[in-house]
Amino acid sequence: MEIIHLSAECYPVAKVGGLGDVVGALPKYQNKLGHFSKVVMPAYNNSFMRENEFEVVYDAWVNLGRDGYPVRILREKTNKLGFDLYLVHIPGLTDRDKVYGYGDDTERFIAYQIAVLDWISQWEHRPDVIHCHDHHTGLVPFMTANCERYKSLNHIPTILTIHNAQYQGQFGWDKLHYLPAFDLWKSGMLEWKNAINPLASAIKCAWRVTTVSPSYLDELSQRANGLESLLSMERGKSSGILNGIDNEVWDPKKDPMLEKTYNFRTVDSGKKANKAALCAVFNLDPSKPLFTFIGRLVGEKGADLLPDIFHNALAHSRGNINILVLGSGDPVVEGKLSELQHWFSGNYNAYIGYNEKLSHQIYAGADFLLMPSRVEPCGLNQMYALRYGTIPIVRRIGGLRDTVTDIGDGGFGICHDQTSVWDVGQAMGRAYELYKDKKRMKEILKYTMQLDHSWDKAAQQYIDTYQM
Repeated sequence: MEIIHLSAECYPVAKVGGLGDVVGALPKYQNKLGHFSKVVMPAYNNSFMRENEFEVVYDAWVNLGRDGYPVRILREKTNKLGFDLYLVHIPGLTDRDKVYGYGDDTERFIAYQIAVLDWISQWEHRPDVIHCHDHHTGLVPFMTANCERYKSLNHIPTILTIHNAQYQGQFGWDKLHYLPAFDLWKSGMLEWKNAINPLASAIKCAWRVTTVSPSYLDELSQRANGLESLLSMERGKSSGILNGIDNEVWDPKKDPMLEKTYNFRTVDSGKKANKAALCAVFNLDPSKPLFTFIGRLVGEKGADLLPDIFHNALAHSRGNINILVLGSGDPVVEGKLSELQHWFSGNYNAYIGYNEKLSHQIYAGADFLLMPSRVEPCGLNQMYALRYGTIPIVRRIGGLRDTVTDIGDGGFGICHDQTSVWDVGQAMGRAYELYKDKKRMKEILKYTMQLDHSWDKAAQQYIDTYQM
């Protein structure tokens, strides 16, 4: 089976969040099952573009209404990611330093989608599946089904995976002319609440819809940023498939980013060495429990509460705990988290920004990982933490509910029910008590490191979904 994944992100090419990790791993594991899976994404102005070799496989123009842009599709020559990677280079649109955040993001991603379909429609053969990830590729199911130009593609199954329904890519009807010609009677398949909504359109038009965890699919019927009724209507073609993690990238036994590698048998000495190295860099005491947060500093992650959570925890602990933050996002939250360094020097530190190597080091050196999310479709951080022997402290929501069982229920994590300063503080108190029970702590770590959260099962579930 030949599978085309369309995505705005793919690790290590370009990553903003979990979408990049998923698209960087799922195709590789599908190929291991004997399929031919490839990724087609925009070409950004980044180090991956500059440091790797590409060959041109398509050279043409893409039309966006009356405007035309040159487009080249480049294939990475060495197959270094474990699958074929194609980058869509549209000068003036895709070649930006960042993935998102520009005033013309609508134009950028529509042009990318049209260029991809123009290219595929010229192939002598046809792929078996086009797998679209999030709203940046959400117009593809509509265009393959309804645009005259892509009539030859309308028999190809389209799959939509919703990684985060909070972001939908809405834009006004004044930009309808960007799309290739179609019967205007079909405009309703684009519309949601008086706007063109790419995510809503994909939910309507895709042959199958998946979410990145079973619990997230259930939650979307209640909280989907205005799409609740649509998702309920389309529930019959929808399923939740829990994301996996790439065990080849996230493996403490051979991770080159660590101070010392380790496995479940040597977890005690391994984590001790990595914790010591981490604490030396950030002026923390390795004899104390280390709590961490890794991720985007945004409301859906509960990050706006972190300054108060951390201030309370550090003040009440009287210097008996350490906290380390790695993340970026809301400038106000960034400022407040940085400010805490002045009040709790020696027990608290923060790295504001994105640092892939440091994230690996923190998972290896920390004792606890905080994830007080308001929204968490799947969550990968808790799985990385478990793989590295770090106990997750999570809110029971979305994929966190599906992957972390509380120690009070015979499990291996610490769970709470609300995203609030009080709930998270109570959970941190329970974690501190667990930390003092060295024997139980060690037993839990050995267990968590042997849990299987690899992509093998999920990759097969996606194949089964394609064949339904």
